[in-house]
Amino acid sequence: MMEPHSAPTPKKYSKKPKYSKFSQQELPAWKPILTPGWVISTFTVVGIVFIPVGLASLFSSESVEEAAIRYDDKCLNEIHAQNAVAFIKSDMTNKTCTTSWTVERKMQGPIFIYYQLDNYYQNHRRYVKSRNDKQLVNPASEGDTTNCYPQDKTNGSMPIVPCGLIAWSLFNDTYKFWVNTKSLTVNKKDISWGSDRSHKFGSKVYPKNFQLGGLVGGAKLDENIPLNQQEDLIVWMRTAALPSFRKLYGKIETNLEVNDSVEIVIENNYNTYEFGGNKRLILSTATWIGGKNPFLGMAYLFVGGVSLLCAIVFILLYVIKPRPLGDPSYLSWNKNPGILK
Repeated sequence: MMEPHSAPTPKKYSKKPKYSKFSQQELPAWKPILTPGWVISTFTVVGIVFIPVGLASLFSSESVEEAAIRYDDKCLNEIHAQNAVAFIKSDMTNKTCTTSWTVERKMQGPIFIYYQLDNYYQNHRRYVKSRNDKQLVNPASEGDTTNCYPQDKTNGSMPIVPCGLIAWSLFNDTYKFWVNTKSLTVNKKDISWGSDRSHKFGSKVYPKNFQLGGLVGGAKLDENIPLNQQEDLIVWMRTAALPSFRKLYGKIETNLEVNDSVEIVIENNYNTYEFGGNKRLILSTATWIGGKNPFLGMAYLFVGGVSLLCAIVFILLYVIKPRPLGDPSYLSWNKNPGILK
């Protein structure tokens, strides 16, 4: 008589990881004992280092001379202010306006010129993606307009170079400066990142069909100049993370003395009225730490002050109410030293 076959034993699956010193956290490690001396010394050193650095940063920031001039409202008369959008979109209106500014403190050259836009969301996902990096650097890819719609091709289906909403919305206000009837030269060389000029914008890629699509955007580009020399475009296409941002327009290499009267001629071309944005012209000097930014110095001072305060508190606790230190020999890694081998 044949015996019935026994059912196969089901294979057991386990989620238990294979043993290793890494998975069981048994690798050699430095496990310091935080004695009162170590804690107090650490907080004291942090405070002693951070406070002087914070004072130096704050002093450097305060020594920066900066002037901010809002002009989007000043460049509208009473009639045009009632319909600013129609004014800025019209090709028939005169958009040149003049304002003056008196230097309050001496500004040592180079003086950096920025334009500042408020309520402008360059970090919008669709806006940030609206570009083609291959097209910007490689002349063989000028027909590649992926991700650039609706600014990818002209009405005649010719590719736009550079394509996309970022390039299409290029800032096109211009500024001219006069001091005592003498024109100040604005240097626009090397205002963009050198890495962008070398690696992100090609020396053999030239603008083609730019601003010839169905919608008219911002500035136009010279088709005889390669993209790696179009520094206004390179600066603009490094998109900002916040809705209020500044971008470098140029540099004035001469000094401005106290009480100099600066006449500024502005071509108010860029449309920020349609979305409630503001435009400002910024003139600023720079120090070893950059432009005016008190936050960094205040942050160092805050961390240094809190560290010194913690050191003082721990000293008082140690003096007023000391606690005996435990025996380190009872620690697990000291009881079983073979674990660390």
